[in-house]
Amino acid sequence: MADHRHKRVTNARRKMPKAVAVSAPLAMAATVVAVSAGVIFGSPVSPALVADAEPSSLGTLAASSLGAQRSPEVSRDHGRAYLDPSQVASIDARADLKAARAATAKAIKNADTRLWATTDLNLWSESGKDAENLGEVAAGDKVLVTGRKAEGRTEIVLKGKSRWVTSGYFSDEKPVAAAAGLSMAPCPDPGVENGLTSGAVYVYRSVCHAFPQITSYGGWDNHGEHSSGRALDIMTSDSQLGTAIAEFLQSHAAELNLYDILWQQHIWTPVRSSEGWRSMPSRGSSTANHYDHVHVSVN
Repeated sequence: MADHRHKRVTNARRKMPKAVAVSAPLAMAATVVAVSAGVIFGSPVSPALVADAEPSSLGTLAASSLGAQRSPEVSRDHGRAYLDPSQVASIDARADLKAARAATAKAIKNADTRLWATTDLNLWSESGKDAENLGEVAAGDKVLVTGRKAEGRTEIVLKGKSRWVTSGYFSDEKPVAAAAGLSMAPCPDPGVENGLTSGAVYVYRSVCHAFPQITSYGGWDNHGEHSSGRALDIMTSDSQLGTAIAEFLQSHAAELNLYDILWQQHIWTPVRSSEGWRSMPSRGSSTANHYDHVHVSVN
């Protein structure tokens, strides 16, 4: 007998594979993300790239696209802009120190001039007021100088290191050692020594300390014996004082290596010392006849 009950018929609609059912929403989401990223950041992601990408790589793809848009340009001074003033000052100070050390090393390397110290000189670690005293250079020592001067001091090289001493007390001639009763200690006016030979400097310093009341001297000049740097004028119109100075010079003529002494229109020379003071013809003025100064010169 025919069974007229309807049989259960399998749903004729085609089922979508599970993997496709899951991946479709993900692909749609990835597309939305990619399109959104393109709209927001101005660099759209290729639809083909999205379609071909594995679901697990879509997040990475979006992140890399976003990250690429956010990479800033970095300049040389980018980090410096975020330093506070004290940090900037510290960096500049280190740069200055490095440059100063390089300049000193170059000066030491190129130093090639040696001069004699005409007096004892303190050694300083640098030219500035905060310099440390490191000892002294003795009068008569021959030292290597760099040629650099700063703040009243001259740079020398001692045992391969930079040292500084007071300027104005070097000579290219070896100074004469002071004999008893004479002196090579500096005088109040070192400017008198400019252009003088070491022998004339010896006379100046000896007279300066023996007769401190004398405050005016004539050193180098472009006339007569003065043009050679070997002569000195000791200015005084006091007859008694001038005679005392002339006699002092006579008594030390050998140690001072004197050539002549002129005073009050008279001349005395070591080579004719047995003749004493010899009269000179008048030259006109009191200055020309040496009534207002004692003139002395060295060999």
